[in-house]
Amino acid sequence: MALLGLLALGGCGFVPAYGTNGAAAALLGQVAVTAPDTVSGFQIRQHIVDRLGTVKRPRYALAISMGQDRVAAAINSEGDTTRLNLTGAADWTLVDIATGVQVGAGTAKTFTSYSATGSTVATQAAASDAQRRLSIALADLIVSDLILALQ
Repeated sequence: MALLGLLALGGCGFVPAYGTNGAAAALLGQVAVTAPDTVSGFQIRQHIVDRLGTVKRPRYALAISMGQDRVAAAINSEGDTTRLNLTGAADWTLVDIATGVQVGAGTAKTFTSYSATGSTVATQAAASDAQRRLSIALADLIVSDLILALQ
């Protein structure tokens, strides 16, 4: 039954994104990333490079701008914040360097959260980890959007 499903997908022109002729293959080692000069910007840029590979001669230029916001998610009966949501949005544009034509653009949005009930050091560590996880999630969403933009 599974083999029959795979044959049907092949017959309809389905090509895996990360396959030999997939859209992701056109991005591997081809995207020069510009992100904000911040810790979050570095992390998002580094994760995209990890996913798409190091660039020798870029075909595309990816520009990213991003913003984050911290919102109280849980408040106890004494009015203390015990959990925070870290929301993030990253606007991106992909341009073909040779032609200057914008190939794709979009906004990736997501959130993560962390506990603020421990010591000051524990809360700071949790906040740093949440910020790192947010950057990774935004980078993954951008890479998925890039693949879709080239299909």
